[in-house]
Amino acid sequence: MAVTYATVTWDQLHRDTRLLAETLIPHGPFKGIVAITRGGLIPAAIIARELDCRLIETVCVLTYDEEQAGAPRVLKHPSVAGDGEGFLIIDDLVDSGVTAQLVRQLLPRAYFACLYAKPAGRPATDSFVVEVPQETWILFPWDTAPLFVPPLAHGRA
Repeated sequence: MAVTYATVTWDQLHRDTRLLAETLIPHGPFKGIVAITRGGLIPAAIIARELDCRLIETVCVLTYDEEQAGAPRVLKHPSVAGDGEGFLIIDDLVDSGVTAQLVRQLLPRAYFACLYAKPAGRPATDSFVVEVPQETWILFPWDTAPLFVPPLAHGRA
């Protein structure tokens, strides 16, 4: 299966996160947010602002080393969230669903939301904004850098 890449800009990320926040309002109010690091940190901060939520906890899960998936490992537990009752879990993407399922086991009573969902991981989330094909690798703004591109005229002899 061929891998395709999709680049998400800061503007698009912000728009999609605000859209997700809007869909979460009827499910709240939430006691707090648990951001899955690292990808969920920035969306969680935006959602916390939009939902006027001051308590942000993290759960740190290591699943990928560059683009290679491995067995998930919890590096930091979300101790403040208890069993998740009244909490909102936020991530940037649910891919295979492995990380989401692990976090759901830690916080079985929390509501799980993410920006982007792939078909294999979609059942592990309660809410998402955009479904993307399974073979698409999303390049988030924190993974990319703008590069200088010379004017077209400079390439002509």
